Amino acid sequence: MDGEGFSLPVVATVEVVDVVMTFTDSAKAAMRAEFQGEEDSRVLVISAQSGGCSGYLYDMKIIEEPDDNLFQKLDVDGMTVLIHNKDSALLTGITIDFKDSLMGGGFQIENPNADRACGCGQSFG
Repeated sequence: MDGEGFSLPVVATVEVVDVVMTFTDSAKAAMRAEFQGEEDSRVLVISAQSGGCSGYLYDMKIIEEPDDNLFQKLDVDGMTVLIHNKDSALLTGITIDFKDSLMGGGFQIENPNADRACGCGQSFG
């Protein structure tokens, strides 16, 4: 084997910071409704996925708590929020709000780290 025909994956170092987030009262109420009384066995994972018109998309999902030490854990009024270390620098400092409107409300994220965002409010860079 002469090494031709394959390449090694590029490994990038990831900056890990201690995550700080703010949740408004309306966001906490909406989260509690989504947990449906399963705050002890489920967690909310907030992440930044590659994609969108600005580079990254926010993703939020409630799952069973993973047995993984690569997440930072936040307690939000008795609800557990996890942020993967790889997303910590992108997501620290964000404020999560919930707006209820006739035109389709939902969670709104204000990110002071974003140098660009699109009109949909779900993509940032």
